[in-house]
Parts: sequence; structure tokens; C-alpha cells
Amino acid sequence: MRRVSTITVAAVSTAALAFSLTACGSSSTESSGGKNKGVGLAYDVGGRDDHSFNESAARGMDKAKKELGVDGRDMTAKNGETEAEREQRLTSLADAGYNPVIGVGFNYQKSIEKVAKDYPKTTFAVVDSVVAGSNVDSITFGENEGSYLAGVAAALKSKNHKVGFIGGVNNALIQKFQAGFEQGVKDTDSKAQITSQYLYPNNDKGFNDPAAAKDKANGMLDSGVDVIYTAAGLSGNGSIEAVAGRKDCWAIGVDSDQYQQSGLDKYKDHILTSVVKNVDVAVFDVIKSVKDGKPLTGQHQYLVKDGGVSLATSGGFIDDIKSQLDAAKKKIVDGQVKVRTSPQG
Repeated sequence: MRRVSTITVAAVSTAALAFSLTACGSSSTESSGGKNKGVGLAYDVGGRDDHSFNESAARGMDKAKKELGVDGRDMTAKNGETEAEREQRLTSLADAGYNPVIGVGFNYQKSIEKVAKDYPKTTFAVVDSVVAGSNVDSITFGENEGSYLAGVAAALKSKNHKVGFIGGVNNALIQKFQAGFEQGVKDTDSKAQITSQYLYPNNDKGFNDPAAAKDKANGMLDSGVDVIYTAAGLSGNGSIEAVAGRKDCWAIGVDSDQYQQSGLDKYKDHILTSVVKNVDVAVFDVIKSVKDGKPLTGQHQYLVKDGGVSLATSGGFIDDIKSQLDAAKKKIVDGQVKVRTSPQG
């Protein structure tokens, strides 16, 4: 998921300069005199302080700095970027000697695939996508499974039997959130009405437009929807704000435990739960692997069964339905429930 800070003109210029001076096939350690400067983290749109996806990745880097003693640098994408701009960002980090270099979000798939070939001695990682390459760690999550549990919670907590889903961008990844949520709702309350809508069909601004999400959420609330799950990075803050303005309505957060986010503190009494993707754990894992001299590469999934995806319990708002949620989780883990990855119909 994704994610208001933007790259400054100076940062873009620096990245472009590094890109133009980099010799194809050179490694980061060769370019930086043999010293590893630590982790290079490239955020998706919305930046570090999106209270969601990017912020989770940042926690992983912060933990590595504290516990492993590594240094690091982070950079942020802007709306409507080109592949060349993403490549420049990754190249500038690798060329400066950062290792690993991590792209936070599926938007980095193509750029990492290309840049990783130019830096074979650097470990790259991409979150929410799979990239071929002997020096690439492909990190994916069971968003559909966590969203299924959110659907169970929404169905049990909705008084009007009307729930809503808001996605940032209508693509395969966000459809996983929608599919799992809808399945969890219907398996729990077959008569529940579900309204699912997207902010944008194919523009990553969908993860960086809280006003659009607020408008979409208000429309749903006006129609009687009383629980809204939003998978839209920073945009979800607008949805949560809209829900908090209505009586007896709930918001479901995403990626981070949004009840715990200081920037959302005034809305927390309306945040039922959040589908937490442990991006921080995955980021820390790959940083530690490089530090230990045994870099993670290949595909690594973080699922409900191993705690890679879970429902936040902050606020205690789902304590009363814990037994039902535990039962649903067990069915997923045992394979009794196969959670879809794309919406029906």
C-alpha cells in the first residue's frame, strides 16, 4: 500500500547527477571506496509521515539504526513520477554506497529490476512486488488474509449491515484488500451490503489525496454505511476524518496501527482496528541479513499464519469479538478458508 513530502529540486538534481556519473556495472562499494554507508530507503508517494505504509518501513530502518548500529538515508517519491526518476533515486543510493537499497512499494518493481543489474554486489529489496534477480529480496504480504479478518470485524460491528471499502488505486495489489474484505464480510453476514469504490483507476495520487478519500467516505456514510475500510496510504487519513465526524461509525485503518499514530490521535475513538502489514519487520530483516553477511534474496511472504499480517487491538474495540476473529484466523491458517486475491464479479 502507499503512502507529504516530495523530493526537493536539489535532491532530484543530486540524484540525476549521480545517475549520469555512474558507470554501468559498477557496485556501490566500488563507487564509494569500499565502505557500506548503511540502508538506503526509497519511499513511495506520501513519504515517511503518511501514518501508514511508508511509516511502517521507516520504523524498520529506525530499529536497525538503534539495534544494529547502521546508518541510512531515505528519499521520497512524488506524484506522477517517471521510471527514469525512480531509477535515478535508486541509482543515487546505490552509487553512494548504501546497501541494502529498498524500494517501498510496487511502483519500484521495474526500476529495481533494472538498477539491481548494474550493482550486483548491492542487495536490493522491493516491498509489495516480485522482481527477478540474484541480488533482490522480493517482499510480499497476505493483505487479502488480513483484510478478510477486517471484513469479519466490520460485519460484526456494523449496526446497519452496510459496510464500505475505499481503495487508493484500482490495481491488482489493492484488489487483494478489497477481495479479502468482501469475502470476510459475506462469510460473516451474508445479508450485509458492501459498497466498494476507488479514488483513481491508475494514478498513484490515489495514495496521496486525503481530500478525495474524505469525499468518498462522506458519500458512503450518507448512504447508511457505518464501517469503512480504506486501503489508500496517506489518503486514508481523509476517510478516517470523515468517519470520526459521524456518530456510531467506525473506520478500519491499514498497514500501520493507525490508532497509535499521533497525527490521527483526535480520531482514534473511531478507529475500530487496522490491518497491520509488518513492513517494518521485513525491512529490518533484510537490513540485518546484509549486516550479518547473509543477504536475503528471492521471494519472502509475510502471512497471517506467521504474524506477517494481523489485526490491531489498540483501543480494545474488537475485544468483544475476539473469539469470532480467532476462529476466522484459525480457518485461514488451517486452510479451511481460501481467501481470494481478486474481487468476485
